Amino acid sequence: MLDLRPVAYVIGLLVVILGAMKVFPFLIDLYDGQGQWPVFLESGLFCILVGGLLALSCANSVAEGLSIRQTFLLTTMVWAALPLFGAIPLMLGATELSFTDAFFEAMSGLTTTGSTVISGLDDLPRGILLWRGILQWLGGIGIIVVAMVFLPELRVGGMQIFRSEAFDTMGKILPQAQAIAKQISLIYLGLTVTCIAVYMVLGMGWFDALVHALTTMSTGGFSNYDASFGTFSGPAEYAASFFMILAALPFVRYVQLINGHSGPLLQDSQIRAFLGTIMVLIIVTANVLVYVFPHHPEQAFREALFNITSIISGTGYASVDYMQWGSFLIMMFFFIGLIGGCAGSTACSVKIFRYQILFASIRVQIQRIRSPNGIFIPRFEGRPVGPDVLSSVISFFMFFVVTLGIVAWALALTGLDFITALSGAATAVANVGPGLGDIIGPAGNFSTLNDAAKWILSGAMLIGRLELLAVYAIVTIKFWRN
Repeated sequence: MLDLRPVAYVIGLLVVILGAMKVFPFLIDLYDGQGQWPVFLESGLFCILVGGLLALSCANSVAEGLSIRQTFLLTTMVWAALPLFGAIPLMLGATELSFTDAFFEAMSGLTTTGSTVISGLDDLPRGILLWRGILQWLGGIGIIVVAMVFLPELRVGGMQIFRSEAFDTMGKILPQAQAIAKQISLIYLGLTVTCIAVYMVLGMGWFDALVHALTTMSTGGFSNYDASFGTFSGPAEYAASFFMILAALPFVRYVQLINGHSGPLLQDSQIRAFLGTIMVLIIVTANVLVYVFPHHPEQAFREALFNITSIISGTGYASVDYMQWGSFLIMMFFFIGLIGGCAGSTACSVKIFRYQILFASIRVQIQRIRSPNGIFIPRFEGRPVGPDVLSSVISFFMFFVVTLGIVAWALALTGLDFITALSGAATAVANVGPGLGDIIGPAGNFSTLNDAAKWILSGAMLIGRLELLAVYAIVTIKFWRN
């Protein structure tokens, strides 16, 4: 029988942390006098009480650490449970969302997807806006720890190739997770504070700088305005692009950097491939904007840089309505969202390293066809890629495509048109944020979708954020057998 107490213990602690974080929107609203502070006070105390009791009742079960099955279950249940508690202020506060909408918004926040069902953001109380930013910031640091500690341990989607870099965690998941999380948290906090300062220097008010820094470093994309980052067109777009790129790089490299080892950061093939991909896409987009549309070269470069970086990192900010840029760029933006950043970052989607391994495998297969008697081995960063890693990566791609198709088909059954269903599925599974079309594109939101579609998308966000296989593993009959 699978012992659920260690899983419940960790979830209880995280619910307590989530409740404690509500003190910040509580204080903001108390100062503003918007009348929302009782919502944050009561829901915060509720979270602390429930989470604390859950953790205390299961505290004696964690001495042995977590088994592999318990770890699989934990990684999924955390992202399924926390949105339930994160949604409470959105239901009871000024937004007065239904349970479906509030859960969708909280799931979108914690998975750093950035899709929203809220209109009229400009007029919302600052406490609600700050809470949305906090949800994404917590989700960002959470997914870094999951990607560095749990997914390599679980051999999900080829992540086991990073086990040596994310420290040896076999049999010691909880203690090591705490040590890694401490280092990563300090770096994450430092980058966030730096981002706040830069935004303020460039003209943002302190509150806008705070919330947008939280959602930039988490590559989440929630904004305080319906116009998203278009409200701050200009130098702030360059700053946001810079910090989105930093957030999409492997955080383990920052740990090595502050410990005096800069070589891995400079030599990481993931980073080079990611930056090279962005550069090529920017050149293509900027040239189209200059020669096909009446854009000044600086404006074309700035808008291309910002929106390409936002989509490929999965942040989901929009500074313009790129649906007006023509079918070529619209189609390119769809596929950009399926690339993603580096492993061990806050970025989402497939991740660059999987494409690198896939292309290395394809190259080897072509070499074998040309030279049947030759011995060719796919390599990643100079190291041979084992059959288990290659199989895991190929399985991930297969599951990604199948999941995308099933979610798009399910959305179509709810009555959505082809573009909305397909792009909605892609943006949820890849955790990008805006979709395509007039409904859920950069100029719209998800508020008009029916409840069935929102629940499908919420499930897809969860599956995509946890790299698909971590979720699918727990729904098999064999998982629950001894």
